[in-house]
Amino acid sequence: MDRRTFITTSTATAAGLVSNLTATTRTQAKQPRPPPAEGFWPNKARLVISLSMQFETGAQPERGAGSPFPPLDSKYPDLPAQKWYDYGFKEGIPRMLDLWDRVGVKVTSHMVGQAVEKHPDLAKQIVARGHEAAGHGQTWEPQYSMTPEQERAGYQASVDTIQRVTGTRPIGFNAFWLRGTPNTLGILQELGFIYHIDDISRDEPFTATVNGKPFAVVPYTIRNNDIVRFDSPATTNAAYLQDLKDDFDLLYAEAATRRRMMSISTHDRISGIPGRVNLIEEFIKYTQKQKGVVFMRKDEIAKWALSASNVPHET
Repeated sequence: MDRRTFITTSTATAAGLVSNLTATTRTQAKQPRPPPAEGFWPNKARLVISLSMQFETGAQPERGAGSPFPPLDSKYPDLPAQKWYDYGFKEGIPRMLDLWDRVGVKVTSHMVGQAVEKHPDLAKQIVARGHEAAGHGQTWEPQYSMTPEQERAGYQASVDTIQRVTGTRPIGFNAFWLRGTPNTLGILQELGFIYHIDDISRDEPFTATVNGKPFAVVPYTIRNNDIVRFDSPATTNAAYLQDLKDDFDLLYAEAATRRRMMSISTHDRISGIPGRVNLIEEFIKYTQKQKGVVFMRKDEIAKWALSASNVPHET
């Protein structure tokens, strides 16, 4: 065999090998990664959905609280805005509590301490019906501008209020518009909290190192959040329902090969109106037709994440 023939033959053989190797690699890449033997979730659930029910009505300031009404000079009390908030405890939460009972799911209720103080019977009822009472600050005041001393005092007051009224101690926290401070997580951990939700960077729970110890993060949501979707700009019930279904469908498909969680947030005076309760009920029943869908409270997710060996960890 002359040199030219040898080179031509060798090149063709090598090209064939590379082609076969590439095809094999592509085939392998297309193969779905099987879940670990223990599954991605407790009891080998496929996808977890976690619902929040924000209990805020009664804690809003008399002047300047956000509402559907045009802005009013803060020197005047905004009387109709106060009535809009009142709808949350008079109609919204009772209606949503009945919904959770009908569809058989338990949720996490982030409670502002002052709202609990003004409506103690409602706070008690939320817990009595099997839902989690979590921290959401003691007042309407944003946490991001607080000193460490103010943060600590506010979080402790929230714990004391919720525990005194409901008989349960909150172990999870949600800051005002997710905006804490660089000190927030350390203070929360020192006060006995084990998780927070003020993170939207993943579609699964994870842990972070706080004060040299693990602290759970159960991601919140902006895209599936009524206060965002029905305000800036306002969507319709039908469009929001379709968005929820689209989100669920893709997460459910991804959940065949990786841990997936869907978070949805409802607020007392926003999702508690009749039409939105209907859309939430329709969505929940849509998901319950799929195998392996489980609804979990955020404290349950956090405790599991802290005990599991294969959840992501961030330092």
